[in-house]
Amino acid sequence: MTEENLDRPEHFFNRELSWLEFNDRVLREGMSESVPLLERLKFLSIVSSNLDEFFMIRVAGLKQQLAARVRKRDPSGLTPAAQLAAISERTHRMVAEQDASIADVLARLREEGLRLLGVEEVSPEQREFVDNWFSTEVLPTLTPLAVGQLDPCPLLPGKRLYLALRLSREDGEEGEGPNVAFVPIPDVLPRFVTLPSGGGLEMVRLEDVVRLHVGRVFPGHAVEAVTLFRITRDADVAVSEEDAADLLSAMEDAVRARGRRAVVRLTLAARPDAALRRWLMDWADVRKQDVYEVDGLLDAADLMALATRPGFDHLKYPDWRPLPPRELIGCEDLWQTITERDILLSHPYESFEPVTRLLEQAAEDPNVLAIKQTLYRTSGDSPVVAALLRAAENGKQVTVLVELKARFDEARNVDWARRLEDAGCFVIYGIAGFKTHAKALLIVRREAHRVRRYLHLSTGNYNDKTAKLYSDLGLLTSDQDMTADAAAFFNLLTGYSQTVGWSKFAIAPTHLRRRVLEMIDREIQASTPDRPGLILAKTNSLEDREICLALYRASRAGVRVKLNVRGICCLRPGLEGVSENIEVVSIVGRYLEHARIFYFRNGGHEEAYLSSADWMVRNLDKRLELLFPVQQPDLLARLKEMLEVYFADNVKSHRLLADGTYERVRQTGQAVESQRCFHEQAVEAVAAAEAAAEHMLEFRPITRPRERS
Repeated sequence: MTEENLDRPEHFFNRELSWLEFNDRVLREGMSESVPLLERLKFLSIVSSNLDEFFMIRVAGLKQQLAARVRKRDPSGLTPAAQLAAISERTHRMVAEQDASIADVLARLREEGLRLLGVEEVSPEQREFVDNWFSTEVLPTLTPLAVGQLDPCPLLPGKRLYLALRLSREDGEEGEGPNVAFVPIPDVLPRFVTLPSGGGLEMVRLEDVVRLHVGRVFPGHAVEAVTLFRITRDADVAVSEEDAADLLSAMEDAVRARGRRAVVRLTLAARPDAALRRWLMDWADVRKQDVYEVDGLLDAADLMALATRPGFDHLKYPDWRPLPPRELIGCEDLWQTITERDILLSHPYESFEPVTRLLEQAAEDPNVLAIKQTLYRTSGDSPVVAALLRAAENGKQVTVLVELKARFDEARNVDWARRLEDAGCFVIYGIAGFKTHAKALLIVRREAHRVRRYLHLSTGNYNDKTAKLYSDLGLLTSDQDMTADAAAFFNLLTGYSQTVGWSKFAIAPTHLRRRVLEMIDREIQASTPDRPGLILAKTNSLEDREICLALYRASRAGVRVKLNVRGICCLRPGLEGVSENIEVVSIVGRYLEHARIFYFRNGGHEEAYLSSADWMVRNLDKRLELLFPVQQPDLLARLKEMLEVYFADNVKSHRLLADGTYERVRQTGQAVESQRCFHEQAVEAVAAAEAAAEHMLEFRPITRPRERS
């Protein structure tokens, strides 16, 4: 089969539909009987927050193409119109399943003493509490909007709940326009209101409390019909960096502009009033396929607050506390340890604390001259940023690249950028036209007889909160070639746009794709029938057409290709004559799989790499990304072992079939749950280190005290 024949629509899955299948795997965890009830609630909540972002960006982008009459087909052969139709059909089915699953979990939680009640179920004592709470806490915050008679209609923010009401005047008179009003549900109040209870935990929904008393908000009117609704707006706002004299201000304007974008989804409580439904569709300017009716919670993302509240621990996963990294157990001097050997950090099984400790020590160490770091996403009370601020105050030269275009974190990053500038840091915003997605920290330190550089590279963000929830890998090293490459990378960001020759790094958008393609082609050349080539890869998404075609060529040449792709996978495995040697699995567990690991057998000269980049066009062409090798033999072997554990998973793994569906990998023999394996390995490493320390104490030689002279 020629290259031209490989590049055919039937050899690719649609990106958007593939992402929906990932969200369906999240939904399956929320439906799984083997998952504790409150953990199931978390997964069902994540389904909603994922869909919000999907509609705000991906569906919004397709609608923009449709409005511009774009008919170009994607690699799978679908036009924007066809994609939107398929998305609507698939998502409506998903939302219906999610709705039923939430109802099932909430019913089971009732049996455990956690009850979410309807207002018609509350006791007389609880009803008195609800009435008083509405009068004192809720009513003062309500802002009724007579939208039917206001021109222009007030702008409603997306991702919030509203009551739509059809009113009539009690005196029988009619106004000039339709008597339609909105009541925003206050987002400053808790979504789930705790009730006084004789046992267990009983709550009601805030929107139910407002609906029960909404007649008090419109004196002189009768409420003919009420419908709860929610809108999702287009958030795909582009910023022209060439025209933005002040990028900080431009990003602030872009964030504000999202509130005025078109509605891309209208969600209604099930069985809405027909007249209100028509009115809302006209007002939101949406079509039938953009309307979703939900029988339960309209914004199920708020279930996360219910699932994470204190108590009911028997309905949650056992706590897996992040442990000290195996290679730093007993380490007293980070600088010395990193000088002696490279250190691999595996989060969240191993703590993120060494990274923050390194920065905090650097901020206070009089021998540290400079710190350079990229920040893409970080936490709201970030110890990383606090250390950078402290370093600048202590006179270090601190250079920070803050990526202002990190989607949905723009406002936070603008705030951090201003604070870092105020502290005296050199703050830069990258190269125009590209996001900086690389994760790098470089520390320059004066030591005896020389200046040494220390480097931390990672597959994940410098975010101490998500480091407890996302599965990521980091590398600490003082390797001269690696640190020289890192210094050149920061100079690229801060000084000039010409790239340089790299010793160990591959950089996107200039070299990374080419390097990956070269390594795949090298594997093809080294592969023989007796010793076939082997590619093991773990990535969040695989969408790039060139890499898919290269993997097809590798499969046809007899190379075994095993891919662990968490989310989007546009490559179609198992096609005769195309991809029968390619296996694709996806793991969805308690932690979000986020690390990118790439292994090549290379004719017996094994190589392993970590990267900030997925195999997607946006990562390879539109972002500054890093691919870097893990060279130390024991660490390379550890990465290969990790990949093998992932592919052996028969508890949380799903296999991609040639028709685009996923099936859960059947458990045969001993159960292997990769995330549990990595946690147990971290526990065993700490136990072994403690045992070794006790052994050293037990056999420490006893010496005679020296006599005084």
